[in-house]
Amino acid sequence: MSWGTELWDQFDNLEKHTQWGIEFVERYNKFVKDRTEIEISYAKQLRNLSKKYQPKKNSREEEEQRYTSCQAFLAILNEINDYAGQHEVIAENMSGLIFAELSRYIQELKQERKLHFQEGRRAQQHIESCWKQLENSKRRFERDCKEAERAQQHFEKMDNDLNVTKADVEKARQQAHTRHHMASESKTEYSNVLQNFNKEQHEHYYTNIPNIFQRIQDLDERRIVKIGESMKTFSEVDRQVIPIIGKCLDEITKAAESIDEKHDTQLVIEAFKSGFEQPGDVEFEDFSQPMKRTVSESSLSNSRSDGKQESKGGKSKGKLWPFIKKNKGSGPEDFSNLPPEQRRKKLQQKIDEINKEIQKESDQKDGLMKMKDAYIKNPQLGRPETVDPKLAEIEQTIEKLRQESQKFEAWLAEVEGRLPVRTDQPRRPSEMHELQSTAVNNCAQDRESPDGSYTEEQNQDPELKVAAQCEFDDEFDDEEVLAAIGTCKAMYPFEGQNEGTIAMAEGETLSVIEEDKGDGWTRVRRNEDEEGYVPTSYVEVYLDRNTKGAMTYI
Repeated sequence: MSWGTELWDQFDNLEKHTQWGIEFVERYNKFVKDRTEIEISYAKQLRNLSKKYQPKKNSREEEEQRYTSCQAFLAILNEINDYAGQHEVIAENMSGLIFAELSRYIQELKQERKLHFQEGRRAQQHIESCWKQLENSKRRFERDCKEAERAQQHFEKMDNDLNVTKADVEKARQQAHTRHHMASESKTEYSNVLQNFNKEQHEHYYTNIPNIFQRIQDLDERRIVKIGESMKTFSEVDRQVIPIIGKCLDEITKAAESIDEKHDTQLVIEAFKSGFEQPGDVEFEDFSQPMKRTVSESSLSNSRSDGKQESKGGKSKGKLWPFIKKNKGSGPEDFSNLPPEQRRKKLQQKIDEINKEIQKESDQKDGLMKMKDAYIKNPQLGRPETVDPKLAEIEQTIEKLRQESQKFEAWLAEVEGRLPVRTDQPRRPSEMHELQSTAVNNCAQDRESPDGSYTEEQNQDPELKVAAQCEFDDEFDDEEVLAAIGTCKAMYPFEGQNEGTIAMAEGETLSVIEEDKGDGWTRVRRNEDEEGYVPTSYVEVYLDRNTKGAMTYI
């Protein structure tokens, strides 16, 4: 079963068939490419899905990771990410092992096919050339024979004519002899050309064409084998990742089985436990007795006084904490709006975070010190003084962090009963809201009744009462009037709704009485009687030359 013998006269059809075969390989390769793009897109969508549901840093979702159900869900998200990685492996293997390989093979196939059919066309042209040569030789032999016959007839006519001279007869005889000789040579040439053509034709149809067609047949069979191997690889690429995908699914099952409802229940207790004791029984107050009472150790006035003293400490046994209104705004910096147990946890957590930052800065400082020592020992590496600004900056950062840590440790000690209640509060708008939240919350704890309404107690400590009522009213009363140090122009409107701020319109010019101290606020004045803070980023500041020099802050 050979194309050379069975299809010796189907050159054009074989050319069309092999061209179709190459186009089929290209079509299958395009299919593999599209499948690769689908796998890449699917993997990308899975990764985006996993990323979308990952807990955000410094958010409530990150705190929720303490629960086993949330940890299981996070494990599932991570496994989905690994699952997406396996689809990327599928896409990579299909692209490298199938698409790229077939693309290279298709180019080689086209080149080889082109060479074979070029060789076939040359053989076809050669046999056609031999055929034309045979035809020419045959026509020349036929022409020479006819001319020799006409020359012979002319000679015989001249020889039988008595009026023709002997010379003319001899000339006709010579002419006939020459034509016969030419016809004889043409016959010999025709015979030789015919023999050569038959030889060439036999070699063409029994040797050259079968060999060429056999190579074309081999090429097409290799193409078929190659497409079969590629289809097998197509399945093997998927099969190779099945064990890893199975492990991902096993890990998902394992994560689901790791959920512990008892553990999560205990975490809820730890998360929301206030530290207060349950309220005791409310004592009966008998108002039917005479107004004159004997003051004794167990009298009602002493009981109220004792109860008030306990209330000052914020740990009264009968305090109805669950029914007290809470501040719905952002909590104060010292977490004083939280119950004692929760406040202690938050303060300890904040201290741990600050200590980590201090350790991080210290490590960076140690690295810079080593770099500076290296520069001192080997000046070719760099100048030691170039490290000093960065070291100074780190020192300042560490000092600020230590002050922060001391502040939170003091608050923690206050919660644990080791230090007295702090009295100093920040004044700048960046901290004013925290101060107000703390004061309002503390005031609410002392003055609200179980149903949420305010009650004024007559025997309240006057000093605490004045402090609770006037803590913010006197913020700026005792301060001296500051002189303007420059002007500023509002680039954007600002509503100034918070305490201590001032509203301004776009394009308005105000007097600057205090620079930005690094917290993002600038103190300004309008019409000599209205002043407050505005965001530094909202204004264009122009300081006077006699105060800060010719400097402009934008």
